[in-house]
Amino acid sequence: MSAHIFHSRGFLSLFFLCLICAKGVAKQPQLLLAEVYKPQDDIPLSQYWVSEKYDGVRALWDGKQLISRQGNVYHAPAWFTRGFPQQHLDGELWIARGHFERLVSTVQKAKPVDSEWQQVRYMVFELPYGKGTFTGRLQTLRKILDHTPSPYIQLVPQYQLQTHQQLMAKLEEVTRQGAEGLMLHRGDAPYTTGRSDDLLKVKRYQDDEAVVMQHLPGKGKYRGMMGALQVRDKHGRLFKIGSGFTDEQRRHPPPVGTLITYKYYGLTKKGIPRFASFLRIRLDKNPEDK
Repeated sequence: MSAHIFHSRGFLSLFFLCLICAKGVAKQPQLLLAEVYKPQDDIPLSQYWVSEKYDGVRALWDGKQLISRQGNVYHAPAWFTRGFPQQHLDGELWIARGHFERLVSTVQKAKPVDSEWQQVRYMVFELPYGKGTFTGRLQTLRKILDHTPSPYIQLVPQYQLQTHQQLMAKLEEVTRQGAEGLMLHRGDAPYTTGRSDDLLKVKRYQDDEAVVMQHLPGKGKYRGMMGALQVRDKHGRLFKIGSGFTDEQRRHPPPVGTLITYKYYGLTKKGIPRFASFLRIRLDKNPEDK
């Protein structure tokens, strides 16, 4: 693969190349995507519904199968989706807080393992393409799922808070318990697709994506393993990520060309993500891994 693929247009070029090479690809769904919550925007929090941000993988239920954001089919066992409603649903495949790696290992298999899928739940948070406000769609979802016999599908709990202080206290509570963060969904919002401030993610750190360019060798206790990843993000910035990895991930690092998610805390004076740390491989944007 030529080096120019990773430059300004290379980030998207790699992404679309992955899609072309994928197997088991359905039509790519158009979904609502979240912006980042910024306290300085002073939004009317009482008008938003609050829920946990799950460390799972996004999945659209189209009435027949579970599909990733990029149109890749999750090969769930037939018994897992038996009894799911015919309506389109949007949610996360999830096991429990802190079990993302186990979830990925389960859902990426072309031949599903029943004992693994028995631990998975489909956590529903939206009625995509539905009419009316989010509050109205939430009421519809409750009625639909109240009459759904499957134990493997659940409605994400939604509640309301009044102030930024209450939101920050809740964020501290759930992250201390192992959650990724919170989501805010504007109650009077109609359903739209694409990135919108109708849906906001609230986290203690920022996150973004980058392509793995090179494996840098480890030193000291990491001798013989990967010490850091050199990555390039969608803005063309080239930098290193050396923390956030397990020893197993250092022994078997994400391949060059893989799209990863990392967390960081603002930017340095040179515009580089500060204290960048590995979070995970972007499963839904790496269909060749499925």
